[in-house]
Amino acid sequence: MVSKFPVIVGHEATGIVESIGEGVTTVKPGDKVIPLFLPQCRECNACCNPDGNLCIRSDITGRGVLADGTTRFTCKGKPVYHFMNTSTFTEYTVVDESSVAKIDDTAPPEKVCLIGCGFSTGYGAAVKTGKVKPGSTCVVFGLGGVGLSVIMGCKSAGASRIIGIDLNKDKFEKAMTVGATECISPKDSTKPISEVLSEMTGNNVGYTFEVIGRLDTMIDALASCHMNYGTSVVVGAPPSAKMLTYDPMLLFTGRTWKGCVFGGLKSRDDVPKLVTEFLAKKFDLDQLITHVLPFKQINEGFELLNSGQSIRTVLTF
Repeated sequence: MVSKFPVIVGHEATGIVESIGEGVTTVKPGDKVIPLFLPQCRECNACCNPDGNLCIRSDITGRGVLADGTTRFTCKGKPVYHFMNTSTFTEYTVVDESSVAKIDDTAPPEKVCLIGCGFSTGYGAAVKTGKVKPGSTCVVFGLGGVGLSVIMGCKSAGASRIIGIDLNKDKFEKAMTVGATECISPKDSTKPISEVLSEMTGNNVGYTFEVIGRLDTMIDALASCHMNYGTSVVVGAPPSAKMLTYDPMLLFTGRTWKGCVFGGLKSRDDVPKLVTEFLAKKFDLDQLITHVLPFKQINEGFELLNSGQSIRTVLTF
């Protein structure tokens, strides 16, 4: 994601409202909240459309300021910029009212913080954007925290077969635990992965999800769903300033190629609902949390992530 520097990063968290500015009505001091990297102003075209969620206030261009054009962080008198409207790697942050959702007071913050991005993005990609149908066959490219959340969404939607794909076979066991029926590595065959999947399923892959953010796997995922009625969803954030080249025949035959931000969810409306569903044990976030570290060990958390040893490391203050 594009960002201005210097910046306070982080976009997935749970916090408590310490104070509010003039005119704020939807939260009050003491409320438990989840900051939203994808705001919901409830007034723009995307917010007003039942199928839209990419609010005009979203900072995908990296302006690094709040809605009023200012930054609320300084260091030695110089501005420090905001990241994705949230900046959560800090003990205190300032967000716009449209970028925060009040959640159930009983929700454990060290669990529901995942609903701020990773879990919701993957789960929503399956149930909201992909609209996975019961009994269908789904394929998930990339078995990190978001990919596992896609698997959980496919399972919740009633998919009968869920195939996980990753180069790192150490991730297969966890994928099976959260709902995958089988896992494969593209390295295990000389054939294109789309052919492997077609043979495995009798040419019946209804849905594919690219949850890595690589251009080559986006095309592989598109080619792997059924040529006529398949749907492929791009979930992984693509590399900036890169163009994609693909054979348009892949779409001409009838496939649907979709993108999604935050799983297609409307942030202020849907985040509190997901927290309530978590409390009702509709899904288990514990399966995604592999490490818990004090904030001062944040670099260790990044090392665990980069080396593939962790799915989600929760940082606590």
